[in-house]
Amino acid sequence: MSNDTGEGTSISGGHLVAKALKSEGVDVVFTLCGGHIIDIYDGCADEGIDVIDVRHEQVAAHAADGYARVTGRPGCAVVTAGPGTTDAVTGIANAYRAESPMLVIGGQGALSQHKMGSLQDLPHVDMIAPISKFAATVPHTERVADMVSMAFREAHNGAPGPSFLEIPRDILDASVPVEGARIPKAGHYRASARQAGDPEAVERLAELLVRSERPSILLGGQVWTSRATDTAVDLVRTLNVPAFMNGAGRGTLPPGDPHHFQLSRRHAFRESDLIIIVGTPFDFRMGYGKRLSPDATVVQIDLSYTTVGKNRDIDLGIVGDPDTVLAAVLQAASGFNDTGAQGRKPWLEELRAVEAKTRNERAGLFTSDASPIHPYRLVSEINDFLTEDSMYIGDGGDIVTFSGQVIQPKSPGHWLDPGPLGTLGVGVPFAMAAKYARPDKEIVTLFGDGAFSLTGWDFETMVRFDLPFVGIVGNNSSMNQIRYGQIAKYGADRGEIGNTLGDVRYSEFAKMLGGYGEEVHDPAEIGPALRRARESGKPSLINVWIDPEVYAPGTMNQTMYK
Repeated sequence: MSNDTGEGTSISGGHLVAKALKSEGVDVVFTLCGGHIIDIYDGCADEGIDVIDVRHEQVAAHAADGYARVTGRPGCAVVTAGPGTTDAVTGIANAYRAESPMLVIGGQGALSQHKMGSLQDLPHVDMIAPISKFAATVPHTERVADMVSMAFREAHNGAPGPSFLEIPRDILDASVPVEGARIPKAGHYRASARQAGDPEAVERLAELLVRSERPSILLGGQVWTSRATDTAVDLVRTLNVPAFMNGAGRGTLPPGDPHHFQLSRRHAFRESDLIIIVGTPFDFRMGYGKRLSPDATVVQIDLSYTTVGKNRDIDLGIVGDPDTVLAAVLQAASGFNDTGAQGRKPWLEELRAVEAKTRNERAGLFTSDASPIHPYRLVSEINDFLTEDSMYIGDGGDIVTFSGQVIQPKSPGHWLDPGPLGTLGVGVPFAMAAKYARPDKEIVTLFGDGAFSLTGWDFETMVRFDLPFVGIVGNNSSMNQIRYGQIAKYGADRGEIGNTLGDVRYSEFAKMLGGYGEEVHDPAEIGPALRRARESGKPSLINVWIDPEVYAPGTMNQTMYK
């Protein structure tokens, strides 16, 4: 079957998929094989697209999500029909809530056997439509590349997200004349997604900023999505505005920067006269907006119109690309004779004092010699271990909540967590995608023991494809975030029902699969063990036994337990 694009030749559906992926700049697909989809592999081989085959389709979807976050280009997962597609649903849902652009291609029974009960036939599109930006069936081989391009276009419509295409087996395997197939040309089938925002609203925000005495800004995930890092840094430094970061926005400012704040957010949101929320919704992470002072002027900037003003009234909303909007705001503010930057020095000093007080209150826990190991000691050691080239991935509940207070990535785009769906099991697939996409980076992943269990078998995939990373399991033999809630609601005698795990030596699991592993019971051994994992050059698991009776403040403050 020819994939030659010369006149008079034919091309199969699978090869059309590969050509469309190549046009989008996709250089790898994450997949688990199935008879419905193998012609795509043949096309990928001809187009020079790598195929990374995993052990569970959830991993393939999460890896496509992680690839998109790291590279800024959409990721792609290819899964077979029926259970192959349903296994990927969690990864699609996670990308949907995290606004991560990717395409999942699912197999489907032949159209000629529609509604006849063919192998693995399910209504995939109906199931996935509510958790995707776009979901459709390809109805004819001539439309395959066209609809792949359409799916990518929809993935970048407004706030980005996942698209899904199912391709029936006879559509994928059939060949059509090349001249009859629509094959969109790279760079010619979708427009720039950089919306500028309302110019009048931009001018108003610039004036609010220069008049403000106590402003604060939260830089959310869309700051990294739109690669607005440099612009955001210029704005906060030029106008002397304290910045807080969440999600993928972490690392926008380096640790130690005078405008980088982490532990004083509650105080800032209570005392600010102007609060600017960039690229993050008023969801549970923001207390649905209730944590912001009712007396502050609140401004929200977001890629999605539907997000602005949702759950909380705002004084000004700007729909647009954060990089473009912030650049315009800074330019407008620079036109004022006095930007107010000098007058904000006392405000930054006040917040710095709050940061120092909070840090000092916990300092003893960061260096605690307690055994079992205090979680603050573990995450503090990890923070000290990170370099400028370390990407940090958090996959867990309580232990990752601890890490959010302590671990500070040194560079933009060097923090990955599931996002607002709170999906456990993203750690191995995110590490896989990150190391594939950026082999020059060190990947450091912190797992809860429960989280690692969900997708941990793909540690073997990391070994098979030679994708080294430093993995740490914070092991308390429990789903401790849930355990806390059960104790709080039902009492200690019912606090361990359904959440207690076995004492598993995950280091042995790593070694069994060809990686590097160590057990750590002594806090003094955390740092040396991490360094040995780094030097091993292998996928690794350092299994650290932490105290199950200690909970993160964020766990104890969760609204679901109130």
